[in-house]
Amino acid sequence: MIEILSPTEIERARNSGRLVADILQSVKRRSGVGTNLLDIDGWVRAMIDEAGAQSCYVDYAPPFGSGPFGHYICTSVNDAVLHGLPHDYALVDGDLLTLDLAVSLKGIAADSAISFIVGSSRPAQSVSLIAATERALAAGIAAAGPGARMGDISHAIGSVLTDAGYPINTQFGGHGIGSTMHQDPHVSNTGRPGRGYTLRPGLLLALEPWIMADTDELVTDPDGWTLRSATGSRTAHSEHTIAITDDGAEILTLPSEHQASP
Repeated sequence: MIEILSPTEIERARNSGRLVADILQSVKRRSGVGTNLLDIDGWVRAMIDEAGAQSCYVDYAPPFGSGPFGHYICTSVNDAVLHGLPHDYALVDGDLLTLDLAVSLKGIAADSAISFIVGSSRPAQSVSLIAATERALAAGIAAAGPGARMGDISHAIGSVLTDAGYPINTQFGGHGIGSTMHQDPHVSNTGRPGRGYTLRPGLLLALEPWIMADTDELVTDPDGWTLRSATGSRTAHSEHTIAITDDGAEILTLPSEHQASP
């Protein structure tokens, strides 16, 4: 089912999106060399509870996972790219950390992911990977708007990633979002323009380009959740929740300091 939200629900989605973005930025500021992934999970749980929100992850048990996720945020390090299950690991200088978070507030969910490098090191490959996903995300958002087709977004994302020289995996991509975290339509990270569902005002989409440096093949950890590059290469992932409006696409998962003034 494809869900179209009312103006009142879109306003609630703005609040959900801002909360997700603020939590991610708070975690980014607090994370450094020596930070344990389990501590990050604890911080997120506390912030979700303080906001009176609900985790979209803790009880999540889709067919591609191994039972309920059981944690509040995905923490994917280096060659892990998606669904990273928090575990007892202390970050080291130069680690590439991806944080992926979905939260529901007053019945509307928002979903966002950021990738960044821990500590003072700046490995060139990691910098390039992150930048490519951020450019692809911006291109996908620019292609979205009323009357555009889903393939326009997918083509925009895929063109950036392909031009940067990265393989594209199509097993996982973006998705509709609203009263639940994962909805139709699926948003592939590559596609043909002019094809697919026609975007309408009130539609919420989570766009999420993600890449692995030298492969499009994933392997699953024994934890049943964490997905890694099959070659052990580094990875990156960027994601925003957007709302299709009469005028284009509104990014909902911007932190409070980047929100436009009334």
